Amino acid sequence: MTGDAAGDAAGDAAGDTSDAATGDRLRGADAATVRRALADRDPFPGGAGFAGRVAAGGASFMNREGGGGPRLVRDVLGRQPIFVERDASDPTASEAWSFDPTTLTDPEALPAGTTASPSGERTTAWTLPDPPAADPEPAQAAVTEAVTAAVEAVGDADAGATAVAFSGGVDSALAATGVPDAPCYVAGFEGSHDLSAAREAAAEMDRELRVVELTHADLERAVPELVAATGRSNAMDLNIALPLYLTAEAVAADGFERLVVGQGADELFGGYSKVVEPAADHRVDADTVRGARRETMLTLPAQLARDVLALRAAGVEPVAPFLDDRVVAAALELPGDLLATPDERKVALRRAARGAVPESVRTADKKAVQYGTYVARELDRLARQAGFKRRMDDHVGQYVDALVAGEV
Repeated sequence: MTGDAAGDAAGDAAGDTSDAATGDRLRGADAATVRRALADRDPFPGGAGFAGRVAAGGASFMNREGGGGPRLVRDVLGRQPIFVERDASDPTASEAWSFDPTTLTDPEALPAGTTASPSGERTTAWTLPDPPAADPEPAQAAVTEAVTAAVEAVGDADAGATAVAFSGGVDSALAATGVPDAPCYVAGFEGSHDLSAAREAAAEMDRELRVVELTHADLERAVPELVAATGRSNAMDLNIALPLYLTAEAVAADGFERLVVGQGADELFGGYSKVVEPAADHRVDADTVRGARRETMLTLPAQLARDVLALRAAGVEPVAPFLDDRVVAAALELPGDLLATPDERKVALRRAARGAVPESVRTADKKAVQYGTYVARELDRLARQAGFKRRMDDHVGQYVDALVAGEV
């Protein structure tokens, strides 16, 4: 599925809502929910994020902040990306904004939690809460309840149109339980960690697994397509997005419209090594586990813009149960020792998975996707084979630029 057909399918699956009479056009939530969130300054009004254009509709926030005209909006975690023309005189005009940056001349992302008015004024409508840590027992109970509800809700839509991105780790395995009859897909080069882990986990869970075995030709073809779709050309973004994109291509080719993904689990639940002992880790500024977790959460808007655009460009709409408002709100109250310890990461999420996935899957270690699939290794190999040696500054980035320009 390519071009307009892919965009139409992804847009339909995203739950676009529009009302010609009011000028509302939104993804992820209806206008009433967004107006209520604006009026109450509520960062978690229910659902899994939203973006788009909403008319005033009497929302007191918009009446206070600029005369009650229409607004562009993007939720507090940026789960739905939205873009505006950088120098637009009226960013709310239909030709000045889009969910797809490729339709604009000079796009920039609207920051998460922000509204934009017809005059171009931007206002922070929502900020990510920073509540104190709750006591461990009720905090764990709240996470378990929220995760269970969000995962079960995945199956409420058309399950026949849904597939699962599956790496064999606790995130994707737990998400997959929401659609028990959906096929699971894993991408990677043969011999990679993710293929091995996914095969073992799928066998343990008695799930159908479809393997997307990657080749160098896949990377060479997909890199220019991803750069065009996302506007990202740096090696790190591409190494992460390539497995998602190539998985989603296979999913769309098989006729599925929705892809269940585990996005957000590492950021919310302390899945990164830098969160474990932050005071001794130069990669974070915080000196507590909860503070370091917050830093990783604040990277989500940029990450999700990349991932959502990549998946939509391939023709599917992502479904991310761990980014449900209920899960985010509960995760924010976790104490540090339910996030990460020297012995275990994503502690609360793994406990929430007890009884839902096999024990071997619940406790399995997981590699970052760019390494677990061998995509980073093989893109580096392609760059060196094309003459871009490691001694060169950003040799993979130079290779990407040459590939996009058709010079290799």
